[in-house]
Amino acid sequence: MSEDTRLNLLLLFYICLSLIGLFTVLMFALKAPTQIENITWRKPLIGSIFALICIAGSIATLFPKRCSGFFNLQRKEISKIAHGKILKPYGTVRGHHIECEKFSTHTIQIQGHIVCAGCTGLLLGAIIALSGTILYFFIDWKPGFVYFPMVLIGITGIILGFIQSKFKSFLRLVLNAFFVLGAYLIIVALDNFTKNIFIDFYLIGLIILWICTRIFISQWDHSRICLSCKLNCEHAL
Repeated sequence: MSEDTRLNLLLLFYICLSLIGLFTVLMFALKAPTQIENITWRKPLIGSIFALICIAGSIATLFPKRCSGFFNLQRKEISKIAHGKILKPYGTVRGHHIECEKFSTHTIQIQGHIVCAGCTGLLLGAIIALSGTILYFFIDWKPGFVYFPMVLIGITGIILGFIQSKFKSFLRLVLNAFFVLGAYLIIVALDNFTKNIFIDFYLIGLIILWICTRIFISQWDHSRICLSCKLNCEHAL
């Protein structure tokens, strides 16, 4: 089996698992599992774990190359015969993307600085979700929304996060922020509804899966763009 086929099958496997996870979340929202005794340390524990995920995600957005290297879906060597004039053979990396027209929709300019739209959105979403985590899990703030619409909005945010590569710049930023907030809405809504620590841990596992799937999809998209390019350049995404 070729490396390309293996990576594509792995990506498909993650996507299928993520979609199954979203379906189970919907089932939990429609029919809550039997509640267990409300453990006093449940919310602080789950809140701490989710907060750590938000913090780790924020750090990853600030050092995206290391994160990309860990998942390593991009092809390490892209060797093609050049067609046409190459203005920047080795490219300038801005916002951890090569300065190339094909990646122009992946970046956004903020006060003269070019940054990755996706990473910026994830960072913004993580900051908001972290603030909400403190409010709900540690200060006992009660969400004013009905739990089922919260779950539906959360599921929508996760799905839009998976397909964010189809959109451009600012909208890409918004969808990535919505992706993180979607995960937050799901865990808050179902924790408040089920009060079941086992469901909470299951959701934590799903959130980690969704994050990995989101990264794999992004890396696959970057690799696809470079493999279809006619220019002969060397860079690290």
